[in-house]
Amino acid sequence: MTLRANYFELAPGAINILMEQEAYLREQFLASNDITVSTWELVKLRVSQINQCAFCIDMHSRAALDCHIAQEKLIGLNAWRDMDCYSTHEQAALAWAEIVLTGDRIENVVYQKAVDALTEKGIVDLTIAVNAISSWNNIVRVFKPKVGSYK
Repeated sequence: MTLRANYFELAPGAINILMEQEAYLREQFLASNDITVSTWELVKLRVSQINQCAFCIDMHSRAALDCHIAQEKLIGLNAWRDMDCYSTHEQAALAWAEIVLTGDRIENVVYQKAVDALTEKGIVDLTIAVNAISSWNNIVRVFKPKVGSYK
């Protein structure tokens, strides 16, 4: 297999911006009662599934296990709407992540429902988080680092 460009070495300033964004989000979700780091990991995994990023699916599955997220939630994540093991906050976060990711129009009633479940600050941070993981997914799908090489 031909190795592709090492984006960490060739664009360290840009990658550092993404890393700083991750640090900001971690800090916000560690301090949040509404969107926790565990919920954030579920969102990162779900967005990575939708974007079909094998590297990120592997990484975030392991991170979710490290957060002690039940295997039932990981196994069923692709069908989360039809499973009752997800909390109300997790369901709201996953629904918001999917609508942001699809680029569909977000009607006021949908926005308000998300705010009611996750707060306005939570929605802002979650929207940034969806954009962040999508950025990582796009970069990784182009440059194809070996799955598991992040360890």
